[in-house]
Order: sequence, then C-alpha cells, then structure tokens
Amino acid sequence: MGILNTLLRSVTWWNGQTLNTQLFTWRKGVRVGEDDQGNTYYRTKDDKRRWVIFSGESEATKVSPDWHGWLHRTWHMHPNAKPLEHKSWEKPHTKNLTGSALAYAPAGSLRNKTQKQRQDYEAWQPK
Repeated sequence: MGILNTLLRSVTWWNGQTLNTQLFTWRKGVRVGEDDQGNTYYRTKDDKRRWVIFSGESEATKVSPDWHGWLHRTWHMHPNAKPLEHKSWEKPHTKNLTGSALAYAPAGSLRNKTQKQRQDYEAWQPK
C-alpha cells in the first residue's frame, strides 16, 4: 500500500499534499499554525510564500476568513499570534455546502422537502 500511496500522491492534489509540496514544505517551510479544522499553515523563512496543507480533502472553502486574510496578506499577523475580534452576530465559519445534502433549498425548490410541493402553473398541452 505504501508504493501505491506514494504514486497517487505524486500525481494527485485532491488527497492532501502532493509529494512535491511535501518536499518543498520539508525543505523551506516554517510551520505557522493550525486551524480548528486541522489545516496546517506554512510560510517560507523570508515570508515570500504562504500556503496551507489541508487535512483530508483539498477544499478552499475549508479555510476560515481569519486564515484566508493571512494567506492573502490582508494582515501580516496570523490568527494564532493575534486573533481577530469577532462580533456577537457573526456565525462560525463553515465550508461551502453547494452540491451536498445540506445545501440551501429555497421555497418552491424540488429539493426542499420541508414544504408540500404544489404546482403553481398549468402545463401547455397541444390541441
């Protein structure tokens, strides 16, 4: 299983980090911190590059707004060094639910199972 796993990591990026990313991280990466979802954040020693190693599936929406701002240099201090102040009305960060069973389904949607489906139109029939 070790050889197959190494081969998969060398050619796929969606199962975590690739072999090249792991080597780059090992050689030049400085671990900055980890978020509540298990994602690990790194930077180079000269802070020219910043990146994230996802835990599990590589999904960009798993990065919280706090860490997203650090990755894109909106602020220079990472959330572990200087946590952002959150308002009482802010909801906790969740990943994008599009395409999942928990995705939003507006009223009238065929996916909305909470309301009784009704037909509010009359289909055209040829005469």
